Amino acid sequence: MNFFLETLRFIVFFVYYLLESLVFLVVPVRKKNVSGEIVLITGAGSGIGRLLAIKFASLGATVVLWDINQEALNCTVKVARENGAGRVHSYVCDCSKRQDIYRVADQVKKEVGDVSILINNAGVVIGKRFLDSPDSLVDKTMEVNTMAHFWTYKAFIPAMIAANHGHLVSIASCAGLCGGSQLSDYCASKFAAVGFAESIDMELRALRKTGVKTTIVCPFAINTGMFDGVKSKWPNLLPVLDPEYVADRIISAVRQNQEMLLIPRILYVLHFFKRSPTGKE
Repeated sequence: MNFFLETLRFIVFFVYYLLESLVFLVVPVRKKNVSGEIVLITGAGSGIGRLLAIKFASLGATVVLWDINQEALNCTVKVARENGAGRVHSYVCDCSKRQDIYRVADQVKKEVGDVSILINNAGVVIGKRFLDSPDSLVDKTMEVNTMAHFWTYKAFIPAMIAANHGHLVSIASCAGLCGGSQLSDYCASKFAAVGFAESIDMELRALRKTGVKTTIVCPFAINTGMFDGVKSKWPNLLPVLDPEYVADRIISAVRQNQEMLLIPRILYVLHFFKRSPTGKE
C-alpha cells in the first residue's frame, strides 16, 4: 500500500512540475529590472561566478567581483567588458577569513556603494572520505561554504533592511538537501548554508522587510571543474549540468524573486520524498 501511495505521489508531482514548466514557457513570469543594482558575487574568478558577473553586467547592473585569485579576477573583468559591461569592480578577498571580508566590504561601500544583490557563490570541496580529510581542509570548507555567508550578510544586510530593498542569493547545492559519500564536509557546509539562508529569510519576514528577497539555489553537479570526474548514475534523470544553463536559471530565479531553485526540476520531487513522513529519514 505504501509503495502504491508513494508511486502515485511521485506521478502527481512529476506531472505538476512538467505542467508548471510548460505554463512558464507559454506565459513567462514578469521579471524585475536589475539595471542600476549593485551586485556583489563571491567566487567570481571562474565558473558560475564568472558567468553570473557577465550576465548581470549585460543587464545593466554594476557588478562587484570578489575572488582570492587576482589573475582569475582580471580575466573575468576582461571578459565582462568584452561583453559590453560598463561598471565592473574587482577585489581580492579571502572568503575564509572574517576580517578580510569585513575589510573588503567596507572598501566596497566607500568606493562603489551599498550592495543591493548579494550572491554568495564561493565554494570549496575536499572530495575525500571523512577519515581521510585533513582537519585544516575541513575547517576551510566550513569557513568558505558556510561562515563566509554569515560575515557577508552582517556586512551588507543592514543597508538592505534600512532601504527595505535587496536580494540575498545563496548558491548552495543538492548536497545541502541530501548527504553523499566522500562529501561529508561539503554536505555539512551546504546543509548549514541552506538552513542559514532560510532562517535569515524568516527573520526578515518577522521584521516585515518584505522588500529584501531570498533565493536559495541547489543544483546537481555542474561541469565547472570543481567536480572533475563526477559522473551521474542516471544521466537522463540527473545529468551533470551545463554552467551556462545554470547561470541563466539563477538569474531568472533572482529576477522572479523565486525563493528556492532546484536544478534539474526532478530534484523538487526527490526532495519532497525525502521530507515526506514515510520517507527514510
